[in-house]
Amino acid sequence: MSETDYRHIFKNGVWTQNTGFVALLGLCPLLAMSNSVVNGLGLGLATMLVLLMSNVAISLIRNLVRPEVRIPVFVMVIACVVTAVELAMHAFLPALYTVLGIFIPLIVTNCCVIGRAEAFAFKHGVAKSAVDGIATGLGFTLALVLLGALREAVGQGTLLGQADLLFGTTLGPHLTVHLVDDYRGFLLAILPPGAFIGLGCLIALKNVFDARAKRRAAARPAVTTLVEEAGRA
Repeated sequence: MSETDYRHIFKNGVWTQNTGFVALLGLCPLLAMSNSVVNGLGLGLATMLVLLMSNVAISLIRNLVRPEVRIPVFVMVIACVVTAVELAMHAFLPALYTVLGIFIPLIVTNCCVIGRAEAFAFKHGVAKSAVDGIATGLGFTLALVLLGALREAVGQGTLLGQADLLFGTTLGPHLTVHLVDDYRGFLLAILPPGAFIGLGCLIALKNVFDARAKRRAAARPAVTTLVEEAGRA
C-alpha cells in the first residue's frame, strides 16, 4: 500500500470523517465524559485501543466469517477486547476506572467501533485496518479532549485538573494548569447543556476551517494558470 493511501486513511479518520464532529457517532460517551481533559483523554485512549485491536482481529478472521453472521461475530470480538481493556484499566488505573464507570464497558455499543468493523475492517487487510483503527480512535480522542478542554476551562478555569487519575500521583499534580486565579466557575459548562453547546461550537469552528481550506484549494489552480500564462507571455 502506498504512502498516499495511508495518509488518506489517517486524514479521513482524524479529520475529514471525524467520529465526533462529522459522523456524530458515540455521542453518549462524548457528551457525558467530556467534562474535563483527563476524563476525555482516558476514555478516548481506551476507545482507540479497542478500535485498533478489534479492527485487526476482524480483519484476520474476515475470510472465515460468513456475511450472514458477521454482526454477531463483530459484537463478540469487540466485547472480548473491551473486557480485556476494562480489566487492564481496573488493575493499573483504578481511580480513572472508577470515574469513567459504566462508559468503559459501554464501548461495546459505541457505533463508531462496530461501524469501522463493518465498513472497513471486514473489507480490508490487517495493515489498512490497523491504521483505520488508530486514526478513528485518534479522531474520537481529539473530539473528547477538545470538548473536555473547552468545558473544563470555562467551567472550572483549569486544564488537566485531577491529572493524577491518568498520570499518577508523582507527575499528575504538576500537569494541572490554573488559567484564572480565584475562578468561581461556570456551572453550565460542566452540566449536560454545556456539552451540547460546546460540541455545537466546535463543529461550527471545524466547518469554518474546512470552508477556508476549500476556498484556498479552489484558488490554487487559478493562480497556477495565471503564472503559466505570464510565463508563456
